[in-house]
Amino acid sequence: MKLDMFIIDAFAVRTLTGNPAAVCPLDAWIDDDTMQAIAEEMNLSETVFFVPNGDEFEIRWFTPTREVDMIGHATLAAGYLILDRIRPDLQHVKFVNPTGDMVVSWDGNSLVIDMPALVPQPIPPITALASALGQVPREVLASKHYLCVFENEDIVVGLEPDFAALAKLDLPAVIVTAPGSTEFDFVSRFFAPANGVPEDSVSGVAHCCLTPFWSERLGITNMKARQLSSRGGVIHCEFDKDRVRLTGSAITFLEGQISI
Repeated sequence: MKLDMFIIDAFAVRTLTGNPAAVCPLDAWIDDDTMQAIAEEMNLSETVFFVPNGDEFEIRWFTPTREVDMIGHATLAAGYLILDRIRPDLQHVKFVNPTGDMVVSWDGNSLVIDMPALVPQPIPPITALASALGQVPREVLASKHYLCVFENEDIVVGLEPDFAALAKLDLPAVIVTAPGSTEFDFVSRFFAPANGVPEDSVSGVAHCCLTPFWSERLGITNMKARQLSSRGGVIHCEFDKDRVRLTGSAITFLEGQISI
């Protein structure tokens, strides 16, 4: 069997930046083991599969080692493929998944992904977390993932975490953040070694947590953020009650077919 496969750089204005996702459109679901094997073969932070269901699309995401339950950049990439090629008649596309619906829509030449907010709550300091990061955070919060707040951007840039130690923590990933410079309201990095992704390039799901946190701290609902990975990426973030809207761009890097 042959399947179409695309590598799409999400939250990127040109190829080889932002966060690459493997995107595999399906007519009907294939078995889980095959999807996991494809994700392992693609060896990107996420491989996303989707299937049409009426006017909506069911969606699933796999890292090289496991299925995960909510991913932003790969959903943006899937939305871009549908709106740009598969259904260019649409202005928005709705993805349905047990963890929550997501909508990708055009905003001029950019794309907006509307996702559930993940509002973090303060928790007591965790010695193992600080030890794994190599720095003691000013604050520690948690929602789906740990959120560690530091004093400034330089500390976030300089972190050299122990990924093996991070992978042993109770939650599957760690977001680190600090106030931004005059150009950005905040900056971040995202570590998910328990999911087979030591450092994610530009994470949508991390910004579902970062956006409500910084919105409350800064007293604003619209923010400009930068993720400080080696590839880097800029996300425009908006917080609206229980939803987060993230704006960026996507571009196709590779297209072809795989044989299974």
